[in-house]
Amino acid sequence: MRCHVLIVEDDEDLREMMAQILTLEGFETATAINGRDALEYLRRSDAPQLILLDLMMPVMDGWEFQRERRRDPILADVPVVVLSALDETRAAGAASHEFLKKPLDFDRLLQLVRGYCGPAPTTPRHAG
Repeated sequence: MRCHVLIVEDDEDLREMMAQILTLEGFETATAINGRDALEYLRRSDAPQLILLDLMMPVMDGWEFQRERRRDPILADVPVVVLSALDETRAAGAASHEFLKKPLDFDRLLQLVRGYCGPAPTTPRHAG
């Protein structure tokens, strides 16, 4: 079974880039453009193994998303990696498992995802 990662990020380019990189590495991804969109997704789908969460977003920011998520016993245990341009002390209150500063180090991002998901399933690569 592939590891399912939810990416919650309002920056379309960054959101799509993260989804593409993780998909190419063999992970299953879903995306949301803000906290409210993410909660709606989570309530109608199976819980992901990991959430990558931006903090500063319109509609519902990462702090409010975290408060709402923790109220749901099914979602409360899903690990969260906070992604923010803020320094870690200003991001306090988001209560995450990990913090990754923007601009993102994609090697570190993959390392964190692999740490929570394990290595992605290998797919045979055909010489072409």
